[in-house]
Amino acid sequence: MTAQQATAQQAQLHKIYLSPPHMSGNEQHYLNEAFHSNWIAPVGPHVDAFESELAAYTGAKGAAAVSSGTAAIHLALQLLGVGEGDTVFCQSFTFVATANPIRYLGADPVFIDSEPGTWNMSPLALRRALAEAAAAHSLPKAVLVVHLYGGMADMEEIMAVCNQYGVPLIEDAAESLGSTYRGRQSGTFGQFGIFSFNGNKIITTSGGGMLISDDTEALGRARFLATQGRDNARHYQHSQMGYNYRMSNLLAGVGRAQLEVLNERVAARRSVFRRYEETLGGYAELAFMPELPGTSSNRWLTALTIQCAEAEQLRDSLLIELELANIEARPLWKPLHLQPLFQGTKFYSHSLDGRAVCEDLFHRGLCLPSGSALKVEDQQRVIEVIQSVIDAAAYSPQSLIVS
Repeated sequence: MTAQQATAQQAQLHKIYLSPPHMSGNEQHYLNEAFHSNWIAPVGPHVDAFESELAAYTGAKGAAAVSSGTAAIHLALQLLGVGEGDTVFCQSFTFVATANPIRYLGADPVFIDSEPGTWNMSPLALRRALAEAAAAHSLPKAVLVVHLYGGMADMEEIMAVCNQYGVPLIEDAAESLGSTYRGRQSGTFGQFGIFSFNGNKIITTSGGGMLISDDTEALGRARFLATQGRDNARHYQHSQMGYNYRMSNLLAGVGRAQLEVLNERVAARRSVFRRYEETLGGYAELAFMPELPGTSSNRWLTALTIQCAEAEQLRDSLLIELELANIEARPLWKPLHLQPLFQGTKFYSHSLDGRAVCEDLFHRGLCLPSGSALKVEDQQRVIEVIQSVIDAAAYSPQSLIVS
């Protein structure tokens, strides 16, 4: 197909996005309240209410609404005393925003591989890394685990290892709001948990994040740091460096409306996942992201891997054909230890032979459109493209060659 033909084909088909925002309709009510009361600044009743409502939903004792999930991670690390020359053990298979705040504080990340059963931090690799650090009297200031694509990490094993060495844990739950581990909400296992409300997340405030914890004193300090470190004085006085990280009252109003329908959004995304699994699960070439027993993923994104000798080639063919059909799909995250930004950073693999689970997942995986408002007929369009590519590959391997 020529570029001109591809453009013409795309023009005939509406775009199917990976994870678009899904408004409930009640957001305008809260926005109108903010406008009528003139609470427009990063302070106000919606901010306070959003914090208390999200804390109640998760079961945490408190929450602090901030400008992004990245800001929440930055604050959590600073609250744990991370600074120049320190190390933080961080999951490698994640978005760069997980690790960037480590560098903000002058510390160094040490990357930990994933395990096959969850795609998240490998307890085996973490145990080996912490044992070596303890022997060298250089334990990290924190461990930063991620619940990738909404799937929960093996928190029992990871918490046991962290507790053994006395290292605090931060949960990057940016993608997993509404996911549970043995009935307990994500983000509530570590000393701090963080959520993101970016436009593509399961609920959104356009941009924003939340820091949650049972340490309400620490959350008070987080709010202080997030409000430019302004001292309690009549005039503007600052004795410590702070940040402009607080969420606006307008966005918090949007968040309150979104939180009201969170359980519906989780159910919708799990239904999207089930339809993919039911229609594509019979292909030996496809394997969907596993769900750890005893957990419930919000299935923020439906993610899968290709199981064949030409896996990367088939994955790339799928991405090309989906794009030609005006369907947004993406590869899985490129592991951070492979990113140019972190070249030379220490990495602990899941296997003793050095083979990295997260590298294999990156080369073989992709994410499919998973929005909570995804229409069945649009999902069927995605499925038919995938079926056509795999069926063609089964009869003509040379058709996988990408020119």
